Amino acid sequence: MLKNVKFETSIFSAKQILQTELEQIVLVGKSNVGKSSFINSLCGQKKLAKVGQNPGKTRSINYYNVNQEFYLVDLPGYGYSIMSQKEKENINQLIDHYMNKNNKIKHIFFLVDIRHQPTENDRTMYEWLLDKKIPFTIIATKADKIAKTKIDEYTLQITKTLFAKEEIIAFSSENKINIEKIENIILDVIKAD
Repeated sequence: MLKNVKFETSIFSAKQILQTELEQIVLVGKSNVGKSSFINSLCGQKKLAKVGQNPGKTRSINYYNVNQEFYLVDLPGYGYSIMSQKEKENINQLIDHYMNKNNKIKHIFFLVDIRHQPTENDRTMYEWLLDKKIPFTIIATKADKIAKTKIDEYTLQITKTLFAKEEIIAFSSENKINIEKIENIILDVIKAD
């Protein structure tokens, strides 16, 4: 479990992006994939990241300071139609600016919902991550919602849909499946320097 984690700030425009020497581990995924629950589980806090009842509400980049050592950075979810075209464009510009002008990103957690085949937006995100050449891990969330005996079958389906070569880690914020594995990835990333 990550210790001494505090929410630091939300930013809504490129000029607000933090200029910091701290390394960053970034979360990406579609709206309602469970990024807030993922953060809360990793940090052992129930209300650190607000879990929205309605998908598509997070329109900011949210920074969580982990023990003054690094940031967990939650990017706005994609693929939810409630936003206007203008809002989507603004968010896309913000994310592009954050990703392209940032040399402190050390790892990306790409979250997909284990219960559903990846969408076209997920495929686009996967291709984009490959293009960025930043190390990433694919996390299949909400694994408690399916039978344990089906987890391998569902993760294989995600692998085939994305044409992914990477291992996919099933995760549940409810029963903490594979949380140690994810914590170890974070520790390895942060110790690597």
